Amino acid sequence: MAETIESTVSFDYVHHAIQEYTAAENPSSFLAVSQGNSYFTLPGLAGVIVYRSAGPYLVQLGGPFAPGDSYTALLDGFLAFAAQQGRQVVGVQLQEHDARIYAEHGFTVNQIGASYAVDLEGFSLRGTRFMQLRNKISRAFRNGLTVVEADYDAWQESIREIDQLWLPLKGEGAKPLEYLVGQCGGPAQKHRRLFLGLVDGVAVGYVLYSPVYGGRPGWMHDLSRRRPESGPGIMEAINKTAIEAFMAEEVRWLHFGFTPFTGLDEKFEMPGSSDAFRWFMHFLWEHGKDVYPAATQLAYKEKWNQSLVLAEYAAFQGPASVNAFVHIFRAAGAL
Repeated sequence: MAETIESTVSFDYVHHAIQEYTAAENPSSFLAVSQGNSYFTLPGLAGVIVYRSAGPYLVQLGGPFAPGDSYTALLDGFLAFAAQQGRQVVGVQLQEHDARIYAEHGFTVNQIGASYAVDLEGFSLRGTRFMQLRNKISRAFRNGLTVVEADYDAWQESIREIDQLWLPLKGEGAKPLEYLVGQCGGPAQKHRRLFLGLVDGVAVGYVLYSPVYGGRPGWMHDLSRRRPESGPGIMEAINKTAIEAFMAEEVRWLHFGFTPFTGLDEKFEMPGSSDAFRWFMHFLWEHGKDVYPAATQLAYKEKWNQSLVLAEYAAFQGPASVNAFVHIFRAAGAL
């Protein structure tokens, strides 16, 4: 077997895998090409497994990004590779298709949240339901906001400045989340889209959109950051402008990505799931805002009248483990 890392697995190889194989149905699959990821492959088998190392675990993003005839062989090889290092595998952001296969492979699989998407066909913000949102957006434009689709290279210094000012809003000692969210720059940037909010020519906020492939193609609302003094409605106005651009291009889906601890429902659980871990996820939804501001994230997403909610899963090699779950966040740089 062979492990390869980002320096030796080409961007094009991974990009092809997330477009063509079962991974394409994962709305967050573009995270696979982020800088800093590691990749596992096997000679003679198509596909790739994306992971990061965190303590005694290899934290896998999604299932194998592979065709059906190499999916399980790639997974078996990855488990053997982890065992050679004395590590276990924990998977995050598995889709239902992946979750069922992992459960059959002896993993304990539990729902850990959901991803959300809006069908843009016929989408509108008309009606009383959206009155507050429309007023918030109108206020931002009245305060001098303009929104443009921008070239990252031309604005990267402004983006870095926004990032530096935004992070303290998350609390003392906060770190920027990685792995489970996208990133600006690098070889993947040419495939992303950046919408920028300006006031008097100064960048005050931005939303980065990543491509989504598969049966619900479109864009994913990824990074969204603003200056602390930018005022209300900035992010909503940027997203509304992007939606208008997508609809003009006849883009069908706008995805809002994964939010932990949300959309939890026993009907989504896999055979052999852990009752104790299910309770833990519900506990974090109620009391885990210091771990992740799930309620705040969900409130923003629900403003846009989500059309689709998809359960997302974690898979544990052996019993479900809080320690393994914590290392998912370590891999993402949150702890």
